[in-house]
Amino acid sequence: MALPIQIKPPSWLQEFQAFIMRGNVVDLAVGIIIGAAFTAIVGSLVKDIFTPIIGLLVGGIDFTNIFITLKGDSKPTLEAAKAAGAVTLNIGLFLNAVIQFVIVGFAVFWLVKGLSALYRKKAEEAPPPPPPPPTELLLAEIRDLLKQQAAK
Repeated sequence: MALPIQIKPPSWLQEFQAFIMRGNVVDLAVGIIIGAAFTAIVGSLVKDIFTPIIGLLVGGIDFTNIFITLKGDSKPTLEAAKAAGAVTLNIGLFLNAVIQFVIVGFAVFWLVKGLSALYRKKAEEAPPPPPPPPTELLLAEIRDLLKQQAAK
């Protein structure tokens, strides 16, 4: 008759499970997932909407093709330069990233401002705290009387 072998899980496994299941870790994971989706939306907004409009306003310049060839053959587009193996300094892509950062910062600013207004409104609508129980009022009176007697 074979005896069943019991494998004891390592102690750190329970600690890890407790850590992962804490509320703020789960909230952080949800925030990262939403942030990644938000970044994709803002990236598309910058690349597909704002950059062409700004490029049109400044004379039809495509920001993605603003680059400096450091080594290799100079090509008319960034894709062609990369395909040819040229080393490039991608100024236009950096400008897109800066615009995207400013838009994300602006959106986060308005999101936090709106949430702060909601919390403030909830705090103003909150009912006043209940009055202290009679025993606390009596103790406060006794304390005040003792202070008066000690001051005499």
